[in-house]
Amino acid sequence: MKYPKNPLAQTVVQLCKAKNIKHIVLSPGSRNAPLTIGFTHNPFFKCYSIVDERCAAFFAMGIAQQIQEPVAVVCTSGSALLNYYPAVAEAFYSNIPLLVLSADRPKYLVGIGDGQTINQEDVYKNHILYSANLKQDLDEENKLEDNALPIIKSIENKLEKYLGLQKAIQQHNETQINKAINTSVLQKGPVHINIPFNEPLYETVDELSVNPEVIPTVTIANYNEDLSEYIKQWNVAKRKLVLVGVNQPNTVDQKYLDILAKDESVLILTETTSNIHHERFIPGIDKLIGALNTEELKQLKPDLLLTFGGLIVSKKIKKFLREYKPKQHWHIGENNANDTFFTLNKVFKTSVNTLFSKLLLPTNTVQSEYNSCWLNAFNSRREKHDKYMESIAFSDFKVFDVLLKTIPSHSQLQVGNSSAIRYTQLFDLKHSIEVFCNRGTSGIDGSTSTAIGAALASKLQTTFITGDLSFFYDSNALWNNYIPNNFRIIVVNNSGGGIFRILPGHKNTTNFDTFFETKHKLTAKQLCNMYGFEYTMAATESKLTLALNTFYDKKERPQLLEVFTPSAENDEILLNYFNKIK
Repeated sequence: MKYPKNPLAQTVVQLCKAKNIKHIVLSPGSRNAPLTIGFTHNPFFKCYSIVDERCAAFFAMGIAQQIQEPVAVVCTSGSALLNYYPAVAEAFYSNIPLLVLSADRPKYLVGIGDGQTINQEDVYKNHILYSANLKQDLDEENKLEDNALPIIKSIENKLEKYLGLQKAIQQHNETQINKAINTSVLQKGPVHINIPFNEPLYETVDELSVNPEVIPTVTIANYNEDLSEYIKQWNVAKRKLVLVGVNQPNTVDQKYLDILAKDESVLILTETTSNIHHERFIPGIDKLIGALNTEELKQLKPDLLLTFGGLIVSKKIKKFLREYKPKQHWHIGENNANDTFFTLNKVFKTSVNTLFSKLLLPTNTVQSEYNSCWLNAFNSRREKHDKYMESIAFSDFKVFDVLLKTIPSHSQLQVGNSSAIRYTQLFDLKHSIEVFCNRGTSGIDGSTSTAIGAALASKLQTTFITGDLSFFYDSNALWNNYIPNNFRIIVVNNSGGGIFRILPGHKNTTNFDTFFETKHKLTAKQLCNMYGFEYTMAATESKLTLALNTFYDKKERPQLLEVFTPSAENDEILLNYFNKIK
């Protein structure tokens, strides 16, 4: 097997293998050649080549999202690692393990005007769990070159000094690499290892010259907090609201969900991205509270709010809980908790299952109408929702109604940000569908790349639903040789940023059309031809239904369906919805 000659590159590659980091996403470059050689010549690693670093990082994040283990991205020096930043920030706020390995120039070449060189150390300092700045190996070729040395003793002293310095550098680097990877594993987030290399970069050897120490990951101690006081408070509260944000599928034991569902004093609101289900849970938050009057909102106000999972999509629930503050807000989670509603007063730093095993089993059932009252109200909303969907014209809202009914059971749904995820939140999905969306920073910049990475890593059929601006913004995502043939993209093309028509503003003006809605006449057809996707389009409900009849059939190429909707009507149809379901 070939190895990079550089000891630092050998160290990085060996420790990645020891830590079981199998997926390596590489972008082309010269300064990272020692790492590329090390990873690509070792059959342990599964290596991918993605040219666009922004797409590469989101692609890697999509894999990590599914396997819940660190995935490495490897780039050259200069602006390359800055293109990772959107994905690094998303991984930071979404608790997704991502390992950034950036090659760098030696320190003496930084800040002097050398090409492809920036200040790389700590470049992600506001959105990273740990930054490891490695030290360059001493120049092995020159360790004994000194014609001025008159005697052998001087050469021996120089060698001793060299070996001592190199040993200290090696120990520093090993410690930093171990700490960075262990942090990503334990805390579920991105870490950055900056790696300086001097030339030559492409030399290889047949034997390893270093054997780095592997520092094991230390697991968190058992949770043993005294919960007696919190159990008392739970037992007396007659209006307990449980709100669930982004959550990995199959992570909460069903027995605890059943206990919550039976308690009449508990109302459970879930988002589409929560991936938990029960017939007595309310999966459409905006559908429930979007049309409530002041008196009804007062009745909904909880005494105690319990949250778990990641970030919340619904702006309506944020506004409600910030105005009608609960007396207590508890959050369960091993990662950082967000005081989203400005009332957080307790964080249980443990897993949901561990906390529920201690909190719910000793509790008493409290007599209350809190659950049944709002569950009945929600069921009434469902009936009015169905009637409204039957009455509206072909539009974004209608398209999502048709699309979401056809998503295959036991499949994965990736959803783009902005309008796409907000429309999806208004519908009931099959419980067997796993749903994901980049809600860490809620950006449109890498949704397609993430979905492709997730589709590759998942064993499930994957469908990605996105808006037109998000799709075109991340169109380099299709420049990817690893897209599964069963991957499906649905682009809802309303010729601009339709969500801005829903927000307050002066619509239907040249200024609005150009700088907010950003109207365009682009289609995905040419991109599909270039990247080998099978393309289908629909601009009416009948053609959409016809296209969906075979859209999920087994094909030899990935498929893209582009649905064109009339932009002028979409906002009014959605805004009228909340009046109709009162």
